[in-house]
Amino acid sequence: MKISVIIPCRNEYLYIEECIEAIYKNILPEVYEITIYVVDGMSNDGTREIVLKLMQNYSNLHLIDNHKKLTPFAFNLGIHQELADYIQIIGARHIISSDYILKGIQILENDTSIWCVGGRLINKYTNSTSEMISNAMDTSFGMGIGNFRILAESGFTDTVTSPLYPFWVFNKIGYFDEQLVRNQDDDFNFRVTNAGGKIWFEHSISLKYYVRAAYNKLYRQFYQYGYWKVFVNKKHNTVTTMRQLVPPIFVLYLFIILPIFFLINMNLGLLASAGLLVYKALAIYFGIKKANSLKKFLGIILTFPILHISYGLGYLVGILHFVILGRSPSEKQIRLSR
Repeated sequence: MKISVIIPCRNEYLYIEECIEAIYKNILPEVYEITIYVVDGMSNDGTREIVLKLMQNYSNLHLIDNHKKLTPFAFNLGIHQELADYIQIIGARHIISSDYILKGIQILENDTSIWCVGGRLINKYTNSTSEMISNAMDTSFGMGIGNFRILAESGFTDTVTSPLYPFWVFNKIGYFDEQLVRNQDDDFNFRVTNAGGKIWFEHSISLKYYVRAAYNKLYRQFYQYGYWKVFVNKKHNTVTTMRQLVPPIFVLYLFIILPIFFLINMNLGLLASAGLLVYKALAIYFGIKKANSLKKFLGIILTFPILHISYGLGYLVGILHFVILGRSPSEKQIRLSR
């Protein structure tokens, strides 16, 4: 049985070796033949040199050039390397548990209605900012009810991270959409469920994730998530998840509806401010739940509006560009925030 492990990568010298070594530490029966493809977007930080060095020890480790440098191209380049039985995609900052691949395969083999399996994220902090961002994202208020990041038990979901697929899924529904700089995994998994497949979140398997540690990068990342989500929605002519609508509604309320109410009548504006008070109360409540110091509390409640406003603004700009004006994706938003 052949398993292709695909690692899309660009400038991840701090994490790529640990990522690869964790894959080789996975416990698999001898009949399983694993091959790792690091699909690199022409890194210039020493990542490639680390992979080349590791290739001297592992004959089934390969470095593939991704000249277009974007994630969906990396996915498809890796998938096309060989006819495997299973495709395991792993982020370069993801350090999988030793049972990740085997348990995923067992789940797929035990229930053929499941076409995709992914595990639980365990956030690893690189500094105090990273920790505060992680804590905020580890709440239903931060990421929305039903998001796989906050699921506390195994079950069906709409998407997962570092997914495992049987190879035949790609023959059935196609490959990753190379137009999508962001949200290509959401798009693909939406196509999975549309075609009749199910996506399983397995809480017992896990992957350590090194969280990025800068608010400006977080803002740009979630702005792009919102922006490209509209592109996915237009492609499928539907809203793929209801929770995606909350941030743009919040942004409209905060920057348009609330000021208009105040212009019309001060009392009306004060009445409409009740929604903002509810938002602040929820931010404080979840901040207290996750923080063990005043500094962390303040950092967490700062992260919430960054997540929500950036995503909401990106979503509204996406509606303007893709739905109202019928434009192609902005060249600026084709560049990743990494």
